[in-house]
Amino acid sequence: MERAARVTDYAMCARCVMDSTAEEIWFDEYGVCSFCHYFDEQVSPILERARSDEGKRLFHQTIESIKKTGLNRPYDSILGLSGGGDSSYLACLAVDSGLHPLAVHVDMGWNSDISERNVQKAVSKLGLDLERVTVDFEEMRDLQLAFYKSGVKNCEIPQDHAYLAALYRIASKHGIRYYLSGGNMATESILPGSWGYNAGDLRHLRAIHKRFGTGKLWHYPTLGFWQRYLYYPFVRGIREVRLLNFIPYNNVEAKALLAEKLDWEDYGWKHFESTLTRFFQGYYLPTKYHIDKRKAHLSSLILSGQMTREEAISELEKPPYSTEQAQADKDYVAKALGIAIMEWDQILASPPRSHSDFPSLKRLFWIKGVVARLLGLKGALRTG
Repeated sequence: MERAARVTDYAMCARCVMDSTAEEIWFDEYGVCSFCHYFDEQVSPILERARSDEGKRLFHQTIESIKKTGLNRPYDSILGLSGGGDSSYLACLAVDSGLHPLAVHVDMGWNSDISERNVQKAVSKLGLDLERVTVDFEEMRDLQLAFYKSGVKNCEIPQDHAYLAALYRIASKHGIRYYLSGGNMATESILPGSWGYNAGDLRHLRAIHKRFGTGKLWHYPTLGFWQRYLYYPFVRGIREVRLLNFIPYNNVEAKALLAEKLDWEDYGWKHFESTLTRFFQGYYLPTKYHIDKRKAHLSSLILSGQMTREEAISELEKPPYSTEQAQADKDYVAKALGIAIMEWDQILASPPRSHSDFPSLKRLFWIKGVVARLLGLKGALRTG
């Protein structure tokens, strides 16, 4: 196969809907993009395994391993419950498989009403215990505003970082050995690195807050590099497990099951259960960076056989959400951040900046990846 150089003019993949807004993309002589090649080489074997007897065996083997660690204990695993489709379906799967997970909801102050209802329905109907972590909103607001003032691409880092930090803390507190993650290859295998930055980089988070924040992060939950990749997995023995990678996971079928079993309400696009995330993905990224994250989500569904390319293109012809909802969210976020709409407009219109403009642990994360591949430690850091 002849690999073409990265493109300078706009181009869209002939197989999925990824395009040249992803800086790292390249196309082969047939117009098929690098993300499709990655999918065929790395993701397709995982999805094929999920449809095989080997997938069933691994699933049941993992379930039994989790159960053993929970013998004579109230919980055998921990599960982050956001109210979204993946985490809600995972909760159903875990309970139906005989597990006893502790559900954890991390409230950043940006929950939509739908997400709150979905969490409560799941907890009630599945008989789960729920531990709710409420992040100090004054600190969260200061940190979130600092990221938007910085003008970087991934302004979701404050939420994503706190979520994972809180889950690991609670798992450690209860002596729980397994963290059940809703991450999966069937619906989210495609995501360009150039569209954001690693939310796990605590040095980067603190650097941006120091530059643009005004207060101190006394209570905000943090997760350092060595905590995540050494202390929690090897000292505390906590393993991340992605059960959805062991089964045939279909987005439409999952939502239908959730609606029937939990009276779950669909909130629209992936991760729109958070008002701030909806604004970030639906307004900030397209307006400031010309990035439409739906392209990655839809491409994942195309490549996993859950949607046609024509259907995806039809979806992309529609706006991420209505102009009225975008304006309402824009006003709501400004008020929640404690700033006037004029100042908010100035922040949103400020020049884009690269994550590389701020201190980070990017090189250390790169070394970790290389070492993990060389020593075969990937399975020790993440199962599934």
